Amino acid sequence: MKYKSQLFRYIAFDLLGSAITWFLFNLYRKEVVEKQIFGDYVHFEIDSKLIIGLVVMPVFWVFIFYVNSLYKGIFRRSRLKELGSSLWALFIGVLIIFFAFILDDYVASYKDYYHLFIVLFLLQFFFTYFPRLLITSHTIRKIRKRKITFPTLIVGDGDKAFELYNDIEKQTKTFGNRIIGFLSTGFNEKKTLEGLVPHLGSYHNLKHVILEQGVQEVLLAIESEENRIVNQIVSELLGLNVEVKAIPSMYDYLMGRVKMSSIIGTPLINVSFELMPIWQQKIKLLLDKTISGLALLFLSPLFLTISVIIKTTSKGPVFYSQERVGRYGKPFFIYKFRSMYVNAESNGPALSSKNDNRITPIGKFLRKTRLDELPNFWNVIKGEMSLVGPRPERQFYIDQIVKKAPYYLHLQKVKPGITSWGQVKYGYAENVDQMVERLKYDLLYLENMSLFVDFKIIIYTMITVFRGRGV
Repeated sequence: MKYKSQLFRYIAFDLLGSAITWFLFNLYRKEVVEKQIFGDYVHFEIDSKLIIGLVVMPVFWVFIFYVNSLYKGIFRRSRLKELGSSLWALFIGVLIIFFAFILDDYVASYKDYYHLFIVLFLLQFFFTYFPRLLITSHTIRKIRKRKITFPTLIVGDGDKAFELYNDIEKQTKTFGNRIIGFLSTGFNEKKTLEGLVPHLGSYHNLKHVILEQGVQEVLLAIESEENRIVNQIVSELLGLNVEVKAIPSMYDYLMGRVKMSSIIGTPLINVSFELMPIWQQKIKLLLDKTISGLALLFLSPLFLTISVIIKTTSKGPVFYSQERVGRYGKPFFIYKFRSMYVNAESNGPALSSKNDNRITPIGKFLRKTRLDELPNFWNVIKGEMSLVGPRPERQFYIDQIVKKAPYYLHLQKVKPGITSWGQVKYGYAENVDQMVERLKYDLLYLENMSLFVDFKIIIYTMITVFRGRGV
């Protein structure tokens, strides 16, 4: 499968279709709508304004389609879902164009606005959706004929794994799964798939096997007595670009939004680690970058003031960096204003407390108002953090937390944040037990992630900062 060439086809036809649409739409505006007012004094002509539109509008529509995930999963498209996604994306795009460029058009009657909206919508639908439908249909036919296949790994070696394998092999119309092997769980002495497909080792090697074998889909066929290993399996799958499906009985054990799917006779849960709709993720990323950039720019006098005070009141650097664990377990260095004396952790890692004598006098104020975290905006610009998300911890403490609360690893599904629901509702933790207690608020955030919740957390954080209740 050539992903780039397939993606190129979609984007190329969208660009071409959008250009044709804008050309025909402007022809309709001049020759039909405006002629009702100005008569033969109006003529359609190719001018610089139209040429700019023929360049800008296609790019605009590709952006709209991208935000609405129309370029995601290009080899696993459902024509019905694609129709729904296309209609929604077209409605949003036409609405933006209408208020930005059409609302001040000369019209003979307010009804012409409806006509303009409908004509633009129908033209855009015809010239972008139907080419995409042809590409998708052609791809589906190739999958059905096994000309396109997806290397698939089964995790499990019991009866469920055996039944799942048989159902896939008996398919008359394949969904593209090509079983390359299975991983055992260690619970079954007799491996039901032995001799049918290669045994690629234990589930402990899941990540390594996926990367080495180029696996594109993972099917979890875990027996009921094996449920306790699900958290470990899911944690291994975080951050890997693979489709994950599971036997329905595992629904309660897999966090994330799930949608039912089926492979012919075998119903499976389509597990998604996307906790927010794609369009909200794109807006969240845009807001992260924009707000952080503006904050670094407009708060630069405050940065300078704090830097001078820190430098003149205690020995040591102005900024402090420390390794933390980010999304998918990837380490990064977080940047903060130094609020403790130099060599504060000479005796090893230690969490701070309200009466911590390691904190400098100015550091107490910075921590109380959370001004010490302002340099975190640079981490957001670098893409390591978000404005809102669970606070990042050190591996030293994560190892201790996981022993008491293994589900902590689910927080690594998202980028850590400058502020979090746990930080707002609970505050700083002084020991591992308090970290575990605060964890429930961050898990609640994951289950309810949305732009609205992010805005709410930011507002509460600002109130906390102004009231000086950071600790």
